[in-house]
Amino acid sequence: MAEDATAQERLFALRETIARLEGKALPAMAAARQADAAVAAEGAAAGSSNRFCFGVQEVDCLLDGGLPRDGLTEVRTQLFRDSGAATALLLALTSRLMGSPGKDEKATGEPVLWIGDTACVQEAGLPYALGLREFGLRPGQLLFALPRKLEDALWIAELALASRALAATILEVRGNLPGFGLTESRRLALRAKAAGRPLFVLRHAGDEEASSAAFRFRAEPAPALERRLPDGSMLGGSLGHPVFRLTLEKSRNPAPLSFTLEWNSRDRQFLLARPPALPVSVTPGTAHPVDRPPASVDRPDRPAQVGSLLAFDRAS
Repeated sequence: MAEDATAQERLFALRETIARLEGKALPAMAAARQADAAVAAEGAAAGSSNRFCFGVQEVDCLLDGGLPRDGLTEVRTQLFRDSGAATALLLALTSRLMGSPGKDEKATGEPVLWIGDTACVQEAGLPYALGLREFGLRPGQLLFALPRKLEDALWIAELALASRALAATILEVRGNLPGFGLTESRRLALRAKAAGRPLFVLRHAGDEEASSAAFRFRAEPAPALERRLPDGSMLGGSLGHPVFRLTLEKSRNPAPLSFTLEWNSRDRQFLLARPPALPVSVTPGTAHPVDRPPASVDRPDRPAQVGSLLAFDRAS
């Protein structure tokens, strides 16, 4: 941003110098500045219109304004037991995209297509119909497709994007499948861009891999906070709203960022539970790195630590 501002100032100074050499009035240069500012503002407005935000300023700044309405976004879990948190996160994002009741945005009547893998459905199930109301969604707004093959799931996703009749398409897969790599994700991203519709890839128990997704999150459940009373105090021993721990693995930022969001089901909005921070790398070791006490007097001392061992002796 600083380099762009410096380059723009140099461009303005060069225009003023040329104007003085040509004998033009400086107000013309002021008009040129206003025209350039108007073009920049128009481009920024066009870029923001193709994005939908979390509603949290700190997070939206990290995402350059929000998630793309015409692109591919991936949410993955490292363990299958975290599938509930990832599913709830996608439902909350879908609610933000469609416009929840009580928001300034107008709610859309277009449905959402959920393409579920057979293995994922058998392990994690489908979203609970009555629980959709916690995210501002109606059961009739979700359409489900349960293909048996990955090729059929990708084909359905492409046709759903090309139809432009859906508010969003969610493709649920398990692990890192050989038939769903960079080429397939690139084709889906181009389909989403051409149709102007968002595509979410929900990957359960998968590792990081090359993808054409604009953003990739790793979703994990986090401890819920205590419930707040109307006066702002905390109710001890209470269970608050669900909390997600998200790690932004792929974006324009140079390093992955981790932040914790709380989903308020009553107001249907995200709240920042903890400030964004760099993910802490866990180093192997004891939980309490303190000096070990010496052995007792009437017992033998601990044996010395054994060095590296080989499975077989070296052949002579």
